[in-house]
Amino acid sequence: MTSRALIRPAWTPATIALMVGGFFVFWPLGLAVLAYILWGDRLDAFKRDVNTSTDRFFGGLKRAGFDASSFGGQRTGNVAFDDWRDAELKRLDEERRKLHEASAEFEAYARELRRAKDQEEFDRFMRDRRSRGTRKDEGPVVDGHPA
Repeated sequence: MTSRALIRPAWTPATIALMVGGFFVFWPLGLAVLAYILWGDRLDAFKRDVNTSTDRFFGGLKRAGFDASSFGGQRTGNVAFDDWRDAELKRLDEERRKLHEASAEFEAYARELRRAKDQEEFDRFMRDRRSRGTRKDEGPVVDGHPA
């Protein structure tokens, strides 16, 4: 059994009711719900693109010679601690990058799994449709029942 959210970017009774109610209460709220219904499925990709571009921007700053101490990560004066902190921050950045890559791989895997499931259901539908179409003696079939 699949679990589906009540409020999701699709034309469901709940989202339609929220949109209409939003227009009654305050028209920009209704407009925001309408935008969510139409373009909400693109929010994950938008967030991923923003994160990627932000990472690229700050990576460019690091390559240009700016370091964490320029943005508030003050040196403590203890060289051993500062070196350890820098090494840990680099390690954490590498772990974060690996997590982002794993997340992207899983999203691609889940997308392919959904596509394969959809293809299987479609193929089953077409087989059933063809098998119903070959039986001429039963007459037309409407909604899965003989007419």
